[in-house]
Amino acid sequence: MMERCLGANRCRRIQRALRHLKVTVLCLVLTVVVLRGTIGAGKFGTPEQDLDEIRQHIYTSRKRAEPHRVLEEIQTGGDSSSSGDANSGGGGSNNYETFDINKIFVDEGEEEKPDPNKPYTLGPKISDWDEQRSDWLAKNPSFPNFIGPNKPRVLLVTGSAPKPCENPVGDHYLLKSIKNKIDYCRLHGIEIFYNMALLDAEMAGFWAKLPLIRKLLLSHPEIEFLWWMDSDAMFTDMAFELPWERYKDYNLVMHGWNEMVYDEKNWIGLNTGSFLLRNNQWALDLLDTWAPMGPKGKIREEAGKVLTRELKGRPVFEADDQSAMVYLLATQRDTWGNKVYLENGYYLHGYWGILVDKYEEMIENYHPGLGDHRWPLVTHFVGCKPCGKFGDYPVERCLKQMDRAFNFGDNQILQIYGFTHKSLASRKVKRVRNETSNPLEMKDELGLLHPAFKAVKVQTNQV
Repeated sequence: MMERCLGANRCRRIQRALRHLKVTVLCLVLTVVVLRGTIGAGKFGTPEQDLDEIRQHIYTSRKRAEPHRVLEEIQTGGDSSSSGDANSGGGGSNNYETFDINKIFVDEGEEEKPDPNKPYTLGPKISDWDEQRSDWLAKNPSFPNFIGPNKPRVLLVTGSAPKPCENPVGDHYLLKSIKNKIDYCRLHGIEIFYNMALLDAEMAGFWAKLPLIRKLLLSHPEIEFLWWMDSDAMFTDMAFELPWERYKDYNLVMHGWNEMVYDEKNWIGLNTGSFLLRNNQWALDLLDTWAPMGPKGKIREEAGKVLTRELKGRPVFEADDQSAMVYLLATQRDTWGNKVYLENGYYLHGYWGILVDKYEEMIENYHPGLGDHRWPLVTHFVGCKPCGKFGDYPVERCLKQMDRAFNFGDNQILQIYGFTHKSLASRKVKRVRNETSNPLEMKDELGLLHPAFKAVKVQTNQV
C-alpha cells in the first residue's frame, strides 16, 4: 500500500534511512555502554547526570595533565635557564644531593682588618656594671634575677658555626644535641639561647664564646647566671638540679680540681666546655683579662707557646680558652681564686670516654638525680668533633656513643609519656605504660612532669 501511495523508489529510500537510523541508535547505545565501563559516567543515573559527569571527567583529566605539561616545559627549558644569572633563582638542579651548598654561602665584602698596633678588647671598658644592673632590676620588678628561693634566673647558651657542618651527618647530631638541651632547660625552668653568628671574626674557634657571653650579660641584666655549654656536650641526667645554694658566694663555677690547677698547673685541671658565670662586674673584668690571648694569628700563636711552656702536659698548639683560664687562675690566684668554685662533686663536665660504656650498669644499679659518676649530669664528647672533617677518635665509635648518650637522656624524657627506646642503640621506641581514661592520675616514675624545682610560688592578695 505504501508503494502505491508513495511510489516504489521513494519507499525503498525510506526503508534504507530507517535501517541507517537503527544502526546509528545501536552505535550510540554501544558508545554509552563503553563510556560507562571506562569512566564510570552516570553510575546508572539519569542522562543529565551522565552528561554532567562526562564533562566533569574531561575537565578533571585536563587539569591533571596541566601540571605534568608545565613540569615537562620547565625541565625542557632548565638547561637554558641554568646558564643565566645565578641570582635570578630560576635555574639549577632539583637534586639536593648533588647541589653544591657552597653556592649559596657567599660572604659579602672583605673582613675588617684590626689595627695590629692596637691591643684587643671585647668592647668599651665598663666599671660600674653592678650599679647599672642594680638600678635596672629595681626599675623592672617584673624581671627578677631570682625566680624562687635559691633559684637564680639562668640562661643556657650554646651554638654552632654559621655554615653547615663539614660532613654529611654533623648537622643531625647538632640537632640531637640542641633537642637534648631544650629538654633539660624546659624541665628546670632555664632559658636557652642558641647562637649561629660569629660576633667577632678575631675570636674564631675556641674563643668565639667570649664576645657572645659578654654581649648577653650586658643585654640581659635579669640573668643571674649564664651557663655556657659546648655543642658536643649532652645532658644525661635530666633529674639533677644544680645545687645553687652552694654557689651563693662564687661568680664562676667550672668542673675541675684545685690541686691540678693551682699546684700542678695542669692544662686539663679544669674544663671550659660547661661552666656557670654570674652576671656582675667581676665577670666583665674576668672576660677582659681572659680575652687578650684569643685574637687569631700571631697573638694566638705566640700565646700558645707561652701556655705550652708554663702548663703541665700541654701539647704544642695555638692558645685555647681552657689553657688560658688555667694559666690565669694559677698565676693570679689572689685576684680571681676566691670567687671561683672548681666543682667535682658531680659531673658539670663528664669525659665521654670513661662514661659511655657504663650506661647499662648505671641503669641496672642507680637512678637519675645523682649527677656524678653513678649517673652523670653531662657527657661531653671532647675530641669527637662531629661537625668537622676529622676528629681525634674513630668516627664510628664517636657517633655510636653519641647516639647512646642521646638515648640515655631521652629515655628519661620519654618515660614521662609512657615510652622508652628499645635499646640505647635504637632510634625506635616501645610503650612501657598502658593508656588510661584517667591520665591525670598517672605519675611518671622520675617525677619530671611537674618537678618541685620547677614550681613557681604565686602570691595571692589577702582581702
